[in-house]
Order: sequence, then C-alpha cells, then structure tokens
Amino acid sequence: MHKILKDSDKIFIAGANGMVGSAIKRAFKRYNKPPNKSNLLCPSSSDLNLLDKLAVKNWFVQNNPSIVILAAAKVGGIYANSNYPADFILQNLLIQTNVIESSWQQGVKRLIFLGSSCIYPKFAEQPIKEEYLLKGELERTNECYAIAKIAGLKLCESLRSQYGFDAISVMPTNLYGKNDNYHPNNSHVMAAMIRRFLLAKLDSSPSVTCWGSGSVFREFMHVDDLADAIIFCIENWHPSNKNAPKDSEGKVLNHLNIGTGEDISIKNLAFKIANLTNYKGKILWDKSKPDGTPKKLLDVSRINNLGWKAKINLEDGIRETINNINISSI
Repeated sequence: MHKILKDSDKIFIAGANGMVGSAIKRAFKRYNKPPNKSNLLCPSSSDLNLLDKLAVKNWFVQNNPSIVILAAAKVGGIYANSNYPADFILQNLLIQTNVIESSWQQGVKRLIFLGSSCIYPKFAEQPIKEEYLLKGELERTNECYAIAKIAGLKLCESLRSQYGFDAISVMPTNLYGKNDNYHPNNSHVMAAMIRRFLLAKLDSSPSVTCWGSGSVFREFMHVDDLADAIIFCIENWHPSNKNAPKDSEGKVLNHLNIGTGEDISIKNLAFKIANLTNYKGKILWDKSKPDGTPKKLLDVSRINNLGWKAKINLEDGIRETINNINISSI
C-alpha cells in the first residue's frame, strides 16, 4: 500500500495549541515528519480565526497545505455542554465547515476530521460499532456538540462520495493527557477529577465530592495514543482500497473508532486517581448531578485489524499526566 505522507507535504494542524493538536504536533516531530519543520503549519487562534470563513479561505490560498488535520473544536464536559449549547453547535459547525470546505476547494490531498464518541446513541449496544451512528437518540447533555460532529463527519463523507475528495474521519474515545483543560466547571471528567484530588491533597481536605453516582462506565485514552493513531490513519487507511474496513453489511466505512477497547467505572477511576495523587480522605458522590450515558465503550476492532493498537496503560498515563501538571495553573 502506498504511503500518503511525502517529505514535501505541508501539513496544517487546525487547533495545534489544544490538547489534541499539540499531541499531534509532538508525534510528527517524533517521527521527523515533515523533515522541513517549516512545512508543519500550526497557526494560533490569533493568527487564524477559524470562525471567519474569508480568513480561512485566504489562509489556504496563501499557505496551500496538502494535508489537513482538523483537531480544532469547542469542547467541554457535561456542565459546559449543558449551559452553552448554542456555542457548542454554532462554533463547531463554523470551524468544521470553514476548514473542510476550504480544504476541498484548494485541492488538499487528504483531510482527517476528528469527531467524538458522543456521536453515537445514548443507549447503543456495547461495544459501539461504527455503523451504530444515527441508530438512536443522543445523550441530551451533549446533544448539540454531538450533532455538530455528526455534521462534520457527514460533510466529509458527502464530499468523498460526490466529488472524490479524500476526507476521512476518526471518532476518538474520552481523552486525557498533557495540555488538558482543568477549568473547575468546563473540563471533562478525567481532568475534573485530577484537579479535585490534587487540590484536596494540597489543602488536606477531609473529602472530595465527585459528580453523579460513579456507577457509569467510560473508556479513556491518552492523547499521545490518539496522535499516533491519526498519523497511522493518514498513512495506512484508504477507504477506496479493496481491503479497507467495512461495516457489517459490507459497506465501506468513512469513519473509524479510536480507543483502547477497555472501560472503567467512574467510581473506580476516582479510587485510582486518589491513589495516584496519594489522597487519603473520603470520596463523596453528588447524585444530584447528571451521570450522562450509562456506558460508552467503543468497538475498535476495525482500526486494530488495520494494524494500530493503543499502547499507553491507563494507570501509567494518569501518573504521567499528574506528574506533568503545574499545580499553580489549575
């Protein structure tokens, strides 16, 4: 199978300063791709406003990237999604449409769009296969974000179908790692828990209160594993190839799940983080707060069969994440 990435490629990472984008940037540097570092295009939000269609179009004309990785998005946990639904659907639709449309119009060689496991139905059969998309109602607490991500996935799929534009999409599971958002209200569950336990340890608090019942299950993947998977998919996944992954009906898949294939209860996650932060107090549960989807475990057999598997153990990944946190910044 031919390789997509060439030494001369100009690679645009949209959202390069976020947790996912910065991990992708680190991964490219580890692999020494592209050899000419000036060909790794990582504009900041102040240099390129992805919400501005004309600015994005002009940037593409001026910089002419050949590979585009769309990792930019407005993201957040249950609290942020529940309180700012209009922001989540509007900003993500604008970012996605602007970048994907300009990529297509400028003749980009390959685009990879990053979705989310929240695109799948709330009560999907477990583990969740790619073909379960649009087979049931979404989790209400992040419905607007999920709808935006589904729209991005379908835009890529439609451009491939109608115009032959080489756009692929990946749906990662819950992420954590370096450069995560530790905002007290707007962070995801892993970052929120790490923050609570670190501060409780620092303040010698007698207890830590976590949201929900702790009974739901989630799958977590270190962001460096995702970055490796993205480069792997750019190089090795070609939906047009006869051996490309297909769904249970034999239809070609234009999106692939990326995860570890293992999940953990939120209660056991709390115990694990407490242990790794050396916190000895009580763990309390605020059941007035929503749990979200009861279980969300991705079926990752398709990408595993292509030759990629997650490598970073959950405990090792959380330990590394904790060790890299500047406590004064959270």
